[in-house]
Parts: sequence; structure tokens; C-alpha cells
Amino acid sequence: MLEECLGVISFEDIGNEFGVLCRNKPVYMLPFAGRYRLVDFTLSNMINHGLHTIAVFTGSKIRSILNHLGDGKPWDLNRKTRGLSIFPPLFDDVKRRSCDIYQYHTTEEFFVGSKAKYVFIANPNILSKVNLTEVFEYFLDTGADITVVYKKQNNGKDEYINADTLIIDDSGRFVNIGINLGSKPVFNLFMHMILIKKEVFLEIIRAGMETGENIYFKQAVANYKNMYNINSYEFKGHVEYIRGIKSYYNANMNLLNKEIFNELFLEGGTVLTRSEDEPSTFYDTKSRVRNSLIANGCIIEGRVENSILFREVKIGKDAEVKNSILMQGAVIKENAVLINTILEKYVTVEEGINIIGIEGNPYTV
Repeated sequence: MLEECLGVISFEDIGNEFGVLCRNKPVYMLPFAGRYRLVDFTLSNMINHGLHTIAVFTGSKIRSILNHLGDGKPWDLNRKTRGLSIFPPLFDDVKRRSCDIYQYHTTEEFFVGSKAKYVFIANPNILSKVNLTEVFEYFLDTGADITVVYKKQNNGKDEYINADTLIIDDSGRFVNIGINLGSKPVFNLFMHMILIKKEVFLEIIRAGMETGENIYFKQAVANYKNMYNINSYEFKGHVEYIRGIKSYYNANMNLLNKEIFNELFLEGGTVLTRSEDEPSTFYDTKSRVRNSLIANGCIIEGRVENSILFREVKIGKDAEVKNSILMQGAVIKENAVLINTILEKYVTVEEGINIIGIEGNPYTV
């Protein structure tokens, strides 16, 4: 049934929250878990549930996404019909580039021409394994025009302050989208997933453009709530909402928890990504590695603990890496120390240098 649904991956323009990490790429292209990109999770989840027509809206930093996705072959999207479509922004106005209503409007011909009857919109910065088949069945069974997905989330250590919260009534009907201020121990985290009838999707886009009242699709849904039957679907699994360096760091570190790792990678289908051929990682006889994710192609001669190492990372003799994320090609020379640190691709830490961040608030190089 989901073959009748068109998948949309729409970016969120929050690159400023990531500093140098997103200087040349959008947030959803951040490396994750040693060999993946954030967008791989959303894309793979769609594929695993039968969505084979997928549109990706890139934002202005398009080079990395084109390089990574290419023709969509790793996800079986390199097809003559349907498959993967990539849309860069067309507006010269910088403000409009980050507004999804405008982006959908400029590609309306694509949506009209598709044989799909439904549209599923997802934010790739939010990682989860939502069962899209169940969501779609619920959507059809309830006769809804729009279904929005949320998770009852603990506020924890204020990490979800200012996140979008879904306001629903006792029957699960949509009331509004608000901002979480941390006043309640548990709130309804809006997961930025929307399943909608295609004709309703097009009506909302056109109304948003004509009135000029809405620049974001979620805002338009809230404003037109009385015109449509909108309900909600509660997801009960694990969610990682990546919206800054701290949450990005924590999401990677959470993968060292076996239960979280298994849910995100082993349950509900495989996470697919672009493959790169590298030799196996070499561990020197004097190396020590504990509780870490190590990609292939690394050379480890020193000590690594509670860390994520991407491809081709080199750890020199007597070097120590702890509670850190080292991206592809990073080099740590002899006797250097890294604790609570994120290194970008191909950064070299010279011999004897110490880089130590604050626990939970990593130092980024």
C-alpha cells in the first residue's frame, strides 16, 4: 500500500547551531555512527517500508548531498520510473531558500505528475525506526486527511527545551503545535513526520502561497486545522533529535548502549549507506580498545575508550582517545590525548598535544 505514497525528505535550516561542522554541508549530512550520514536513517526507513518514490530537498549546500546520494543506487532508487529526485533551492531570496512551502511550490509539477495518492514528509535530523506501515494503516483506518507523528518524551536535563510539542486532545485529535518550555516532566515531541493526502498537501501549499501567511508547512497545517481531519500517531520507540552539537554528540555516544544500537540498526530493516571499500582495521598488540564503535580502515596503536572512530582514523603509540568522535581520516600522533572532543575529517593532532572538552559539551576541532 505504501507504494501509493510519495516520500519527502525536507531539510531544517539549523546549520548555525553546529558551527564549523556544518560550514559546507547541511545538518542531515553530518557523519554518524562511524560510517553513515544522518539522512541514511530516514531514507532507509522509507525504502524498508515500500516507499520507492522519494524527493530530497537539499537546501543551499548541495555538493555533499549530491556526492553521497548520487543516483540513489545503494537504496535501490536508480530506476527509470519513480526512484530518487533531488531538488536544490530555486529562489534567490535567502530567506525563502529555507522555507519548505516555497520549495514545494516550485516543484508542484513533480507532485501533480506523480501517481501517488499520499505524501509522507520527514525531517532527517530526527532519527528513529518508526513503523511507517503501521502509521499508514492507522491513517487509512481512521479516515484522516492528515496524520502527525509524536513521541511522549521525558524532558530530562532540559535537552528538549524549545523543541516543537504536539498539542492533542483526549481522542488524539490534533489541536496545535507549540514550543516545549520544560514546564512538564513529559511532553509530546513532534517528530516532524506528516502523512497527508496528496490533494490536501497541494491545497495547503497553494493556500500558503496565495495568502502569504505561512512559510513553513507545519505552520500551515496548524493554521488550517479546522478545515481538515487531523489526528496523531504515537511512536513508542527510541528517538534522537539532533539540533545542535551537544545533541549530535550525545546521539553518537548513545550508540554505545547496546539496546539503543540494536533498535536503530538491527530492528525494522537495515540502514543503508554508500559503500566505500577499505581494509579491515589494524589493532597493534599494545593497543587497548573498550566500548567503542570502530569503522574499517583504521590503524590503532594507542588507547581508545567510549569513542566513535570513522574510516581511516590513525591512533599513534601511547595516544589516548576517550569519550570522543573522530571523523574520517583524522590522525592522532604519539602521546596525544583527546577527551570529550569532536574532530572533523582529516584533522591532525600533533605529538603530545592535549585536547580536553567538558563532559557533555565537547570541544570541536
